[in-house]
Amino acid sequence: MDANVTRLDGANVDVGGVDQLSRSGDVATRADAPSGAPLLEATEGGIAERFARAVGPGHPIRVFLAAVLGGYALLVALTIAAGFLLTEVLLSIGALASADERISRWLERERTETLVDLSWLGSTLAGGLVIPALVGSLLVLFLVFRRWRLAAFTVFVISVESGAYRATTLVVHRDRPDVERLEGLPVDASFPSGHTAASVALFGGLLLVLASRIENAALRAALWIAALAIPAFVIWSRMLRGMHHATDVTAGVLMGVGALVVVVFAARAAGVAAAHRDATATTEGSRS
Repeated sequence: MDANVTRLDGANVDVGGVDQLSRSGDVATRADAPSGAPLLEATEGGIAERFARAVGPGHPIRVFLAAVLGGYALLVALTIAAGFLLTEVLLSIGALASADERISRWLERERTETLVDLSWLGSTLAGGLVIPALVGSLLVLFLVFRRWRLAAFTVFVISVESGAYRATTLVVHRDRPDVERLEGLPVDASFPSGHTAASVALFGGLLLVLASRIENAALRAALWIAALAIPAFVIWSRMLRGMHHATDVTAGVLMGVGALVVVVFAARAAGVAAAHRDATATTEGSRS
């Protein structure tokens, strides 16, 4: 990898110095990663770097879109395959289907007015009002501060997750739990849990990006705990409200993790391509 990496906003940093200080745990170095987040930086000689050089070194947008589209297609295929495996094969095993329904009925019996109110909060947190507002606000913030990769990460991680969810529910149909449901969503769209996937991909992803900037171990651990706790709260909320089986939210977790992996990989590969582009431009400029 080139000795110098160029930020997407044009500032040069020395890779060797950044890597050395990052390993020593320096706070400023973590925050000064070219993308603004070490989690989005490629490992030297890693898959993201090799992908960028194969697809189009010097073309970060092409590399990013190729990684996102390819990853999205793979995620959709895997999620649909998992859905058919569950609905056509695994649920024919009586014990699994019975366990799914038994958990749903137990949660229904445990409902209280307070718990129902809390479940509304958890569902709304990962629903169609809060997430667009959060994404829009962060997008403006990152664009103002010229953090292009952070902006792309925020938009595309939820886009990949949402697109994979929509594509899967068009093909895989599973009825929601046979309990009183507290929301009027389509009854045959139980698999997978889109709210769960969104909470993992967006909230979990953003918190992990932030944690990668933090040197303090206690604060970093708190962010990791929050990255796990928010999806757990959403999972509990969706199940308490009778909207998903346990296997549906499990699939939602896996889909959210998949969307996160796809977009982190794309951001890393795009960073490599941008660095190569700017290094080449610098070399050509010095020759002229």
